[in-house]
Amino acid sequence: MSLKALAAKIFAKRIAIKTSKWVDHPIDTQKKVFKELIDTACKTKFGLDHDFGHIQSFEDFADKVPIRDYEELKPYVNDVVDGKQDILWPGKPIYFAKTSGTTSGAKYIPITKESIKHQVEASRNAILNYIYETGKADFVDGKMIFLQGSPELQEKNGIKLGRLSGISAHYVPNYLQKNRLPSWETNCIADWETKVSAIVEETKNEDMTVIAGIPSWVQMYFEKLQENTNRDIGDLFRNFELFIYGGVNYEPYRKKFEELIGRKVASIELFPASEGFFAYQDSQTEKGMLLLLNSGIFYEFIKADEFFNANRKRLTLNDIELDIDYVMIISTNAGLWAYNLGDTIRFISRNPFKIIVSGRIKHFISAFGEHVIAKEVEEAMSEAMKQTDAKVNEFTVAPQITPEKDELPYHEWLIEFEKAPTDLNTFIDLLDKSLQKQNSYYFDLISGKILQPLKITPIKIGGFREYMKGLGKLGGQNKVQRLSNDRVLADGLQEQKVD
Repeated sequence: MSLKALAAKIFAKRIAIKTSKWVDHPIDTQKKVFKELIDTACKTKFGLDHDFGHIQSFEDFADKVPIRDYEELKPYVNDVVDGKQDILWPGKPIYFAKTSGTTSGAKYIPITKESIKHQVEASRNAILNYIYETGKADFVDGKMIFLQGSPELQEKNGIKLGRLSGISAHYVPNYLQKNRLPSWETNCIADWETKVSAIVEETKNEDMTVIAGIPSWVQMYFEKLQENTNRDIGDLFRNFELFIYGGVNYEPYRKKFEELIGRKVASIELFPASEGFFAYQDSQTEKGMLLLLNSGIFYEFIKADEFFNANRKRLTLNDIELDIDYVMIISTNAGLWAYNLGDTIRFISRNPFKIIVSGRIKHFISAFGEHVIAKEVEEAMSEAMKQTDAKVNEFTVAPQITPEKDELPYHEWLIEFEKAPTDLNTFIDLLDKSLQKQNSYYFDLISGKILQPLKITPIKIGGFREYMKGLGKLGGQNKVQRLSNDRVLADGLQEQKVD
């Protein structure tokens, strides 16, 4: 074992002991975070506007601070963007994470010196936790790649701005710099396809041990590697041990990945966003991600099926139940207050508090009252793939409300098959039965003949990438929306369907 690997194991044990202290006292930890946030921001414009000086409890906070999304918080953010100080958090943020908004154009998410510290620590601790749990550390001697956006940053009123993944590239610790790929020059290539081709050339002869990124774009990298070398990824990178991912559910991609790699590799799921780093997978044998309670973020939760009700109830960790979908609301040391992140999560454990991401509150299908969510369609796809010979690259689901020829309405699944199932009807039946089993409303609509069973529209290979490329959203942190309650994405993909 190398000195670096030995040092990693020692450091991993130290971090595990430190983590256990807040894991064992979750409620007290969150109370402490809450108090620190309120006290620190008391004299900011937001704090003064919302009477932070008289907030003594969560109930006070919930009474004085309404839940907001980005659009509703935008007047404060605009002041920050204009260069004003002490608006949402003391001083100015050190970065803006620039993201694509659906209704507001570009979104500028503030990142402070306090919040970036926790972002970096969480990313590091996820890997250290894997080392502590498994005892494996030799991979730290190999090369590591993080498929991400360009690290080149712009500046706005003295504040640097860029994509979160590009900002994070500036915080790779010195001891990993020699191991890290791709080169700075390659990482700065703007065109994603050109960038991936350059990454292939830089990595194909290296000892890659850790690969990280959004699964759909890592798949593109693997395919280009295989095409270039005519070898399985696991054969090309014999010491490839760990795949780190976030942003989307890995399960629909797992079968394809194992085929490309030629064997199974360990994986770590992360739950990061521009607004904060919320959770990471802390076990290779148990489901779920550990919710990070000591990272400058105070959490609230609202039951997803009550979210749009006028009398919705704001809950804390004390109140949560298992196996219920909640909208996650955050207040952070970047100055986001009672902020609707838009993600829905589900608790699968209270000791410790562990979650899975179940979807987006705006990403669902309920054209007929069924309220189908991302987790349900992804679970259906995973089950259908396990029971057939189908291989799927990408898919999305949308309602078809006005079908032709007086048919009943249905859910349209637009699927890019790497290999279509031998029996398409069996595949459709497996998908539909799985969805009915998971969602009683959908079952009632099918059995009551309000809806007919789902239909599949095959998309040509590369079709999703061409569509995303046309939107200027190829690669990086961009990802295909898994389902929607309208037909914007579905109609846009019709040009890519198989003739």
